Amino acid sequence: MSSQLLAGKRGVIFGALDNQSIAWQVAEVCAEMGAKFTLTNAPVALRFGSLNELGERLGAEIIPADATSLEDLQNLFTKSEEILGGKLDFVLHAIGMSLNVRKGKSYTDLKHDWMLKTFDISAISFHKMCQVLYNGDHMADWGSILGLTYIAAQRTFPDYSEMAESKALLESFARSFGYHFGEKNHVRVNTISQSPTMTTAGKGVKGFDEFFGYADKMSPLGNATARSCGEYCATLFSDYTRYVTMQNLYHDGGFSNMGMNPKALEH
Repeated sequence: MSSQLLAGKRGVIFGALDNQSIAWQVAEVCAEMGAKFTLTNAPVALRFGSLNELGERLGAEIIPADATSLEDLQNLFTKSEEILGGKLDFVLHAIGMSLNVRKGKSYTDLKHDWMLKTFDISAISFHKMCQVLYNGDHMADWGSILGLTYIAAQRTFPDYSEMAESKALLESFARSFGYHFGEKNHVRVNTISQSPTMTTAGKGVKGFDEFFGYADKMSPLGNATARSCGEYCATLFSDYTRYVTMQNLYHDGGFSNMGMNPKALEH
């Protein structure tokens, strides 16, 4: 894609781990469209991912940060401004993790200490991120903040477990901070509700392969890919969407508005 839609834009992208990550694809697209940005992930994730390869190829500096730590976030955004030469035009939050899901715990038998950790990593980190950006005045006027979410915030998907509540909380934070950022300096805050996507994290959910196929059949356009999600994010980072804020935007091939697709009943 040759369009320089994001020429001159500066940003921070959270959550890229490997080339299956949505955040990785967002970074690829943003670089192609002329943006400059830093990449970040938790120090532990950097040890087993391949983010260094992406950073070197795109010329993006990597700043390790625990998104649940206010101190790490303050350091991340201060350093990013120094590296990029100005305030941030866009930030992507693509973070989600549940120990209960990883350990195969049933929704009716969750470890609540793990649940609190899930909320902290997957949702409260978004509020912390926004709070540091807001209080530190790191966002440029008319900037754009995005969080990735999933339709389980509105509908029940039993095996998605307490990640569903995490995403509902994330979406609420985006609406609330969207008001405050809009009033402050016209920064918009939105969430993108993405199709099931073949990421490292997604494939860890029980029955994911079967559900991926079901969603693909239910959606008139099929499941949206990670690459297409990257392209959609780029439009929301651009100046063409300046008046879109406090929205949960479905990027799912039409799945969210379907009742039944006869194709889903075919064997």
